[in-house]
Amino acid sequence: MVKQQSTAKSRNNWSDEEKSVFSKGIFFSARQAIRRHASGGNILIAATVLALIVANIPAINNYYFEFWDREVRLQLGEFNIFSHSGEHMSLLAFINDALMAVFFFSIGLEIKREVLVGELSSFKQALLPIIGAVGGMVVPVLIYWMLSKGTDFSGGAAIPMATDIAFSLGVLAMLGKRVPLSLKIFLTTLAVVDDIGGIIVIAAFYSTHIEYMLLIYAAALFGVLLLGQTLRIKSKAFYLGIGGVIWFLFLNSGIHPTIAGVLVAFCVPATPVFAPIKYISNIRRSIAHFRAEDDEALEKRTILSHEQLNWLKQIESASDKVISPLQDLEDTLHPVVNYFILPLFAFANAGIFLLDMEPASVFEGISLAIICGLVIGKFLGILLFSWLTVKLRLAPMPAHSNWNMMASISMLGGIGFTVSIFIATLTFNQAIPAQANLLAHAKLGIVVGSLLSGIIAFLWLHLTLPKGIAPDAGEEND
Repeated sequence: MVKQQSTAKSRNNWSDEEKSVFSKGIFFSARQAIRRHASGGNILIAATVLALIVANIPAINNYYFEFWDREVRLQLGEFNIFSHSGEHMSLLAFINDALMAVFFFSIGLEIKREVLVGELSSFKQALLPIIGAVGGMVVPVLIYWMLSKGTDFSGGAAIPMATDIAFSLGVLAMLGKRVPLSLKIFLTTLAVVDDIGGIIVIAAFYSTHIEYMLLIYAAALFGVLLLGQTLRIKSKAFYLGIGGVIWFLFLNSGIHPTIAGVLVAFCVPATPVFAPIKYISNIRRSIAHFRAEDDEALEKRTILSHEQLNWLKQIESASDKVISPLQDLEDTLHPVVNYFILPLFAFANAGIFLLDMEPASVFEGISLAIICGLVIGKFLGILLFSWLTVKLRLAPMPAHSNWNMMASISMLGGIGFTVSIFIATLTFNQAIPAQANLLAHAKLGIVVGSLLSGIIAFLWLHLTLPKGIAPDAGEEND
């Protein structure tokens, strides 16, 4: 806290040029996140539609459902790394407990970056989406709780509290440059805060019988990671290797293993090996060896001399060391998460067998509670809390926006999907027939609620957004 206050205080003494550079850094970070999530949303939608189709074709749906029950093993002698309390993981459990830990690890990296240099680094900039996100979590939970009180599905109140950033930004991407960049940044920041809320809920309410000895071992390894930070160890293998062991300890300790991914991410250093000035000095020193009078000789041959090869390797090494481990891992993992892990998660978990369901069941029971939580709860929660924040002059409206835009963005927050389905799978045990039925109807409610929120928000934006390019849309291509 003291460090953050001193950093904020020092910013007040920055020159206009330094403030401009810092501001551009924040916007660049936000733009990169928006581009990555928006492009991944299309693949996520395709995987969801494909899962629903395959799960309802009688000739092949048995193969689809049986495939996810296959065992996954990575054994060293008799020891299987992918085992939970002595039982081998199914493929579905591997996706939900192992691959999703990588997803939450990437979320942890994103949260840390946002706190250090992104929207969450400035309290004033972050306050509106933070309060909006709180409303978007509290109100859906209350609506779900009122509709489920006294039922066998009342434990799923956390299901409609999430916002799926990939899907929601995918909808905004369909409207092109008509959407102000400030609104996209608001939605992205809100979704990040939502993710923090989801992580807290998973840690607090989805832990089983706790093996405290394993947690003590994990805590000791976290101490090693923190010591590595203090000693300025920048090796990604160091943090990933120890992080993998911590994941295994969490998996078998009763704490959900995805939480390990988030905590390990917070330990990854955000400072590079080389400061930018040292990097530039190394580049100049190495490139100076390539003299202008040698250009003609280089044009005539493709094989470099031994000395030239070494100089270029020094440049390559310096380039690697000027990027912090946190930024490097986040940049490396985004394609893996957006184009592989999340679509695979959607394909494995969104396959709902609809042929034995009554159409009316969509609008009753757990499905109705989730739909109301997502469509009504998220909309009212985000909009009302944001309106109060602006009216009380605690934070300004996003630039170039109005309350019509804010209302449609609030509706867009009702696209829960990925984290909502993930929390549903944690809430209801598919191995128990009664809970498996609740899980199927919960997933159906999530899909329908997310679809309704997305369609309403898109039409609302399409009808109310000013025609032409938004005033700050050009910044996205800077």
